[in-house]
Amino acid sequence: MVKIRFEVSPEMVAFLGGGALPDGDHGPAWLALGYRFAPAMVSYLPDASHVAAIDDADIIFLVTVEACTRIFGCVPPKAGAWHLPSEVRGVARAVQQGRLDGAAAQTLRHAKCIELLCVTFEQFDEGRLIPTNGADDLSAAEAERIADARRLIDERWNEKLTLDAISRACGINRATLTRGFRSMFAMSVGDAIADRRLGGARDLLLATDLPVSSIGYRCGYLNNASFTRAFSRRYGKAPTQFRAEQVAA
Repeated sequence: MVKIRFEVSPEMVAFLGGGALPDGDHGPAWLALGYRFAPAMVSYLPDASHVAAIDDADIIFLVTVEACTRIFGCVPPKAGAWHLPSEVRGVARAVQQGRLDGAAAQTLRHAKCIELLCVTFEQFDEGRLIPTNGADDLSAAEAERIADARRLIDERWNEKLTLDAISRACGINRATLTRGFRSMFAMSVGDAIADRRLGGARDLLLATDLPVSSIGYRCGYLNNASFTRAFSRRYGKAPTQFRAEQVAA
């Protein structure tokens, strides 16, 4: 089996699926990105001459260094592997799976490849990626489970989430999760849940005409009073006022 080759542009080529890379000559003028879904991680090589090292990735991008430097200002100087955040994994899944047919499928995949490259470099630039080889005094396995906990929060933030439930779901004890999460993400588990819930509430206030009480409930708050207090602390105004001002603007 050989990976499917998809040419995004003269400066970017994607290879999708299992199997080996087809023969090709991509040397140091190109960089390589490899995306895996199990475990969820992204690998980076500043020199595509060594792309065989990530041959088992589900998606491989080969992109010219010149293009990345022109678009993003620079490229990471060192090779590495990082846990794949939910927002990046979602785009990668869209590249891999495709949900349309014919020319529309090609157009969508083309767009999603470009989006995946952009969101990956955004993560690089903001230093938000967590190395797969551990962090501080965490082992690589512990870091992977804590990264799983962050993805669980990112994807199920509107459900009832407790520290015990998250630790059980991710196969890590509560104390290590609490300590490691703060070490890796510079916030507590509770802060991460609140951040996602309030961000989701803000989006619903701006994009829908749902009642404020319904938005709070959809975002995991048990009553309108607790939602209003939390939203007001985060954004400096109550949800109703926030919506009114944004609509008026």
